[in-house]
Amino acid sequence: MERADEELRLGRYNRLRVVKFVDFGLYLDSDQGEILLPRKYVPPGTQVDDVLEVFIYTDSEDRPIATTLKPLATEGQFASLRVKNVATVGAFLDWGLEKDLFVPFKEQLRRMEEGRRYVVRVCVDHQSGRLVGTSKIAEFLYAGAPDLEEGQPVDLMVFDQSQLGFSCIVNGLYRGMLFRNEVFRDLEVGDVLPGFVKQLRPDHRIDLTLQKSGMMAMRREEEKILTKLRANRGFVPFGDKSEPEAIYREFAMSKKTFKAALGQLYKQRRVRLAPEGTYLLDDFD
Repeated sequence: MERADEELRLGRYNRLRVVKFVDFGLYLDSDQGEILLPRKYVPPGTQVDDVLEVFIYTDSEDRPIATTLKPLATEGQFASLRVKNVATVGAFLDWGLEKDLFVPFKEQLRRMEEGRRYVVRVCVDHQSGRLVGTSKIAEFLYAGAPDLEEGQPVDLMVFDQSQLGFSCIVNGLYRGMLFRNEVFRDLEVGDVLPGFVKQLRPDHRIDLTLQKSGMMAMRREEEKILTKLRANRGFVPFGDKSEPEAIYREFAMSKKTFKAALGQLYKQRRVRLAPEGTYLLDDFD
C-alpha cells in the first residue's frame, strides 16, 4: 500500500489517502483531520485508499482544502504574479488557483497597482494561519553565498531595479546585483534568466553578469565576430569606436567584450582594422 505523508504541510504538495466519497467531492486523511478535495478536482478512477498528491491551501473560511491545480509558487518560493484587484485591505494576485493570493498592505514594499506584476514570496501568516504573499523579499534572502564561486552559472529572477542596476534573486536563495551599465538588453521586474557570478565581495554582496568570463567565453565571442564577417563577405562596419548599443544589437555582446575579442583576432592576424570597419583576413565563403 502506498505511503501517505504523516504531517500536513500548508502551502505545499502533500500525499494524502482517500478515506471517503461525498456528493461534493472526497475527503483525505491528515494529522489535522479530514481535508476536502472538491469534486471537480477528483482524478477519474480514484478509489478509497488511493494516495493522491494535492496542494493544500485555505478556503474562504480559512479551513485547509485540497486541489489538484498547480499554483505558480508554493510556500517559501518566489514568483512574478499579476495583481487582479486591489481592495481596502490589500491586493489579490493571480497565482493559478481559484482563490487569489492575498498580499496585505503591510507586506507590500510599494503599494501594488491593479494589472501590474510583482515578485512576491508565498508565506504562512502564523497569526492567522493563512497563506499570504509578501513583496518585502530582501529579508528572506541570505547574506553571503558559501556555495557559490566566481564564474559559476546561476539562475536569476529580477525583483527590483534602481539607477544602479537590477536586484536579483540568485538560485532562489541569495541577493545579487546586475549593474545597469553592464546590461545591454531590456530587463523587467519578474524576468527569469541565466547569469553568472562576477564577484563575491568582502561585504557579502554578489555582483552578477549575463556574460561568462574566461578563455572559453572569449573564444565564443571571437567566433561570433568571425561568423558575422564570413556572412557579410569579409567585412562588417564595426570597430572599437562603434557605439555600444549598435554593437550589442549586432553581436549580442558589450562593447568591452567586443573590443577584447576583436583585439584577440587582430593579434592572431585574422582581421584587419580600418576606420570604416573590420575586414576578415582568412578565407570566407
